[in-house]
Amino acid sequence: MREIKQTCYKGTRILLGNLKRDMTNVMISLAKQNGFQEISIPIIQFQDIFESKVGEHNLHLMFKFEDVKSRKLCLTPEVTAVISKLSKETFKYQKDVKVFYVQECFRRENPQAGRYRQFTQFGLEVLNPSVASMEYLKKIAMVMIHMTCDEHTTINDFELHSSVKRGLDYYKNGEGFEITCNKLGAQKQVCGGGEYEDGMGFAIGVDRLLLLRDEYEKKTD
Repeated sequence: MREIKQTCYKGTRILLGNLKRDMTNVMISLAKQNGFQEISIPIIQFQDIFESKVGEHNLHLMFKFEDVKSRKLCLTPEVTAVISKLSKETFKYQKDVKVFYVQECFRRENPQAGRYRQFTQFGLEVLNPSVASMEYLKKIAMVMIHMTCDEHTTINDFELHSSVKRGLDYYKNGEGFEITCNKLGAQKQVCGGGEYEDGMGFAIGVDRLLLLRDEYEKKTD
């Protein structure tokens, strides 16, 4: 896959090639097989959705602006806070609502390998769960990652951390799980998730997995 940075804002890039689409298609197919349906989230959100939910550090990194009526808006920094709000409102009388998303997110990060200001998250969420468990979601996450990376990685390349502090206030006790890959160096987290009020879910960093594939292919050229 070719990366082009001409004309691009700092921390963003143009990608030429089919690899990223092929990878997300693998995850979409597995999500559908497990009964999840796609939900499309707008890129523009109200700032107050994320206040007191994503932690002080992430609030500082949001791209914030006002519209012509002085409403406080932002570019979506992550999706679970939005989904959590839906679980309390739109879907509050429904059990086991299973959704997946492929979402462009935006944070004013210090750009480096595997960390961008525009990045793609693939996520699964179960709203108001009565049957699904976190162990069920962890297994799906691991299968998705291995199927996406296919022959380029082995089961030993990824490590599941079942109880970690996530720095996101909507998770119960601020804790959740992470999946890491030491081959990625400093940016080794490829998936994170956990339980929150009225729901549970995880998000996979598509760009991190893409970097992993690129690094492997460079070594085998």
